[in-house]
Amino acid sequence: MNYLAHAYLSFNQPEILVGNMISDFVKGKKQFEFPENIHKGIMLHRSIDAFTDEHEITKQAKFFFKPAVGLYAGAFVDVVYDHFLACDTTEFKNDDLLQFSLSVYKTLSNYADLLPEKFASMFPYMKRDNWLYNYRTLNGAEKSFAGLAHRAKYLETSNAAFDCLKNNYHELTQCYHAFFPTVKNFAYKQLYNH
Repeated sequence: MNYLAHAYLSFNQPEILVGNMISDFVKGKKQFEFPENIHKGIMLHRSIDAFTDEHEITKQAKFFFKPAVGLYAGAFVDVVYDHFLACDTTEFKNDDLLQFSLSVYKTLSNYADLLPEKFASMFPYMKRDNWLYNYRTLNGAEKSFAGLAHRAKYLETSNAAFDCLKNNYHELTQCYHAFFPTVKNFAYKQLYNH
């Protein structure tokens, strides 16, 4: 799961959302320095990631990317899941995705003083280029892929990964539709049954 899914699986709770979005930028004991609900969001993010990585359907989806990107397959599948979520009309109708994206940026802005430095320096670009909304297009997915390749130690380019998405689009759509209801249910239970 990438930024859009983590935002969406915060179930419209502002502090959970903040924690869920910044989790990858919070190392070690730093997590305990945040308010309780932001800490809960950080932990929710980590539970969602573990659930996603271990799920049989995610393993099937990774299979399409492994020949092209090896150990980075999971990171590309996370972006793919966000692409299909952004296109999912059962989750986002009409202009709901745009409204949702804008509301996420507004919430994060309201907590600007708590955002970790690395996330805070990236956030203006996320907002300016409306990453969450633009996951819905193949062009947006391709840009996210390029960003991943840029940060990866062992990848020169994301071209091969993007070819994998285009060539296996139907199969990856099916993986998303089989997987997303399970992770949504899991995240809801993690949040509300603890």
